[in-house]
Amino acid sequence: MTASLPYLTAERVAELLSPRAAVEAIEAALRNGFDPATDPVRSQVEVRHGHFLLMPSDIGASTGIKIATVSPGNAARGLPRIQGVYVLFDAQTLAPTALIDAGALTALRTPAVSVAAVRPALLRDTAPLRVVVYGGGPQAVGHTATLRSVVDGHREITGLTYVVRRPAAYAQLAGADVRVIGAGTGEAERAVRAADVVVCATTARTPLFAADLVRADAVVIAVGSHEPDARELDAALLGRAQVVVEDVATALRECGDVVMAVKEGTVDVGDLVPVPSVVTGATALAIDRPVVFKSSGMSWQDLVIADAVVARATGEEKSTLAY
Repeated sequence: MTASLPYLTAERVAELLSPRAAVEAIEAALRNGFDPATDPVRSQVEVRHGHFLLMPSDIGASTGIKIATVSPGNAARGLPRIQGVYVLFDAQTLAPTALIDAGALTALRTPAVSVAAVRPALLRDTAPLRVVVYGGGPQAVGHTATLRSVVDGHREITGLTYVVRRPAAYAQLAGADVRVIGAGTGEAERAVRAADVVVCATTARTPLFAADLVRADAVVIAVGSHEPDARELDAALLGRAQVVVEDVATALRECGDVVMAVKEGTVDVGDLVPVPSVVTGATALAIDRPVVFKSSGMSWQDLVIADAVVARATGEEKSTLAY
């Protein structure tokens, strides 16, 4: 351990690794044989004013842990509800090697995983891409940026629509060919009906829209919920879709959208597609029914992106992870 660990701020993380490069880092980890099923289960520790989320992972030459704090009272204080730090270690000596802003890491890795999981479907056409995003927070904006980064040069994103509960609070997102509209309105329903991609990045605990609004060739990404009794998508949608998950066991433990659809009999566990199967080409994404990717977030994703960021910071061409 050095006397002074390097600390990579949110701004530095954004400078070092583009959204497209983050997607490529996730894909490389999976193509090189990493199995998300081997990732340690994250844990939650209650404290007086909230809780800690502890997310460790151990891959190749690096190991690390994200320590995130969740403080429900922070909104009234004008502070982020979720804060934290990522600590990267050498896998053999377990000596700390770097500290990284956890919020920036999460904002980068979550959409990277989402887009990696559905990338073949995004790139199989060259027509303009119509995108609807439920939510207006960092993950909503991050998914938009990552989608743009990955499809750039192949197809254009047109008609971007953010659907939020309080449009006036997110007016800054509006711009040329970008709308901000209210949730639960006829306008929102029409936007979903026309969408090629629907991203759900909210704190909702019940479905955001009806299953029959989603086109048969649409891609739906849901990242907002990670509790077994909360969901952004209804069972009917998952029942008519090809459902991709990070890891089947994790989905059955943490992803309410999947858990409740299985309980309601619309989804068979054996039909769930692990994301490595998509990334490696072992499973082709459907063209005759919706593709749904449901994510809860896993520790390995933070480690892969943290390692890639530090590799760039230290002048390496690419991550030094070995699988």
